[in-house]
Amino acid sequence: MLHPLLPDTSPSRQFDLIAFDWDGTLFDSTAIITRSIQNAVRDVGGTVPSDREAAYVIGMSLMQALAHAAPDVSEDKYPELGARYRHHYSAHQNDISLFEGVLLMLADLKSRQHCLTVATGKSRHGLDEALQAVELKGLFDGSRTADETAGKPHPRMLQELMREFGVTPARTLMIGDTTHDLQMALNAGCPSVGVSYGAHEPDAFHALNPRYVAHSVRELHDWLLRNA
Repeated sequence: MLHPLLPDTSPSRQFDLIAFDWDGTLFDSTAIITRSIQNAVRDVGGTVPSDREAAYVIGMSLMQALAHAAPDVSEDKYPELGARYRHHYSAHQNDISLFEGVLLMLADLKSRQHCLTVATGKSRHGLDEALQAVELKGLFDGSRTADETAGKPHPRMLQELMREFGVTPARTLMIGDTTHDLQMALNAGCPSVGVSYGAHEPDAFHALNPRYVAHSVRELHDWLLRNA
């Protein structure tokens, strides 16, 4: 049974539920997250990861990401590591903005009666803070975060969203900028689309069989209007 937000399935619409990753897909935050990870590891005396190594973990849950980025930091320092990351990130979070064209894309999809959701490695607190922006109010119908479900690429976020809205995997599309996002979609049995302007190099996407790889928000917007 379809969720009340969703009208009867239309033959012209391929996907009823579209799940977006947040950082690096909708929100231009990759550089700040990368620097915050590096600074946090430096603060606790670990080996500072390269830009590529730090960017790779974006999309994972916070502690999973920090443990991967700082393998020589002992577990007893994880609470301090997490606190230092949050310190550096919060100092710059107001510098972050949506990628150009995101609001128009979301508004167009909303007008076509897609159910729009977020599946993110951010915490619930962090996502709720970001969604307080006036221009985002009412655009998203639901969301799941890593701290209330399971970190990517575990499929639980997508599985819960599909159950909430009564949508099958075939009618659900995951969009993200990392291999973690696309692997999560595969694990949930959902189609995916990758974007190359975020954290991960797109060469790694193809093994995960995305329907498309967009190199800009404009390309993503155009593809969704034609194919979603």
